[in-house]
Amino acid sequence: MRFFQTNHEGEFVEHLHRLPEVADAALLNPGAWTHYSYAIRDALEIAGLPAVEVHLSDVRSREEWRRRSVLEGLTIRAVSGKGPDGYREALEMLKEALG
Repeated sequence: MRFFQTNHEGEFVEHLHRLPEVADAALLNPGAWTHYSYAIRDALEIAGLPAVEVHLSDVRSREEWRRRSVLEGLTIRAVSGKGPDGYREALEMLKEALG
């Protein structure tokens, strides 16, 4: 298992480009980039790995603009509003997908 964190969108994109060399799947929390970063969407699509999107807060109950994810359709599922436990749930989803 590997972990990566950055506050720089370009680094995030570059990491996604290299991901197939080091991983079989991805668990992502793209934060605010979720709603507008087509660069991250494109990089995730190029990576071609099973992925789950995670958000600590319930984005569906927040502002209207937060309810849309540009990653939709590329991820197995999005887990939202479960705090840190959402990461555990996402890992279980990836384990099942890779099973």
